[in-house]
Amino acid sequence: MATTGTERPQIIGPDSGPEPPYPLRMGGKVVSGFGRGSKELGIPTANIPVEGVSWIETAEPGVYFGWAGIQLPADHPDLSSKPSESTANSCSINPTTTNPHPTTFKYPSALSSPPEALGKGWRLYPMVMSIGYNPFYRNTVRSAEVHVLHRFSRDFYGCEMRVSILGFIRRELDYVSLEALVRDIEMDCRVAGRSLDRSGWKGEGEGAWLWGEEA
Repeated sequence: MATTGTERPQIIGPDSGPEPPYPLRMGGKVVSGFGRGSKELGIPTANIPVEGVSWIETAEPGVYFGWAGIQLPADHPDLSSKPSESTANSCSINPTTTNPHPTTFKYPSALSSPPEALGKGWRLYPMVMSIGYNPFYRNTVRSAEVHVLHRFSRDFYGCEMRVSILGFIRRELDYVSLEALVRDIEMDCRVAGRSLDRSGWKGEGEGAWLWGEEA
């Protein structure tokens, strides 16, 4: 069983940017998952199908980070935000029974999307992503769960999501308690924010993929 600690790296990767095998890409329509992220952890996640992703079965189970592009519907409230606000606002770990006090972090902005992409509803956000079986919950099916580092006014099930994974934070672990799991996820978010807040990690070269121009 794992416990949290302060010895974990605070920044992942060299300042110059991601190294092979990154970036890794995947995408698809956001589907409903296990329903535990918001209810139990206060950490909402978006699930995208793993079928047809060539590298997914050989990827080490664990937590990754990078950027997410989401095509929000025309009536989504978050489209009314200015691009700079929608990509650079702070993100809160929501209060729950086991985590009664929200923890707020400040995250870096993504590359600016071109006007035509913004007009089609595409918005870019930093993200952390869990790939694997989640031993704490004893999952039997490998899943890809994305926690977008942005507080959304409304969910976006059925929307197209593209993710560009730029690095690996830690391997998948089991935990002695739900509280220990939440603390580690909070640390994952901080590590992702610090790592992406460097010029070499802004997703240069990944923009066209993230806002839907590349198949």
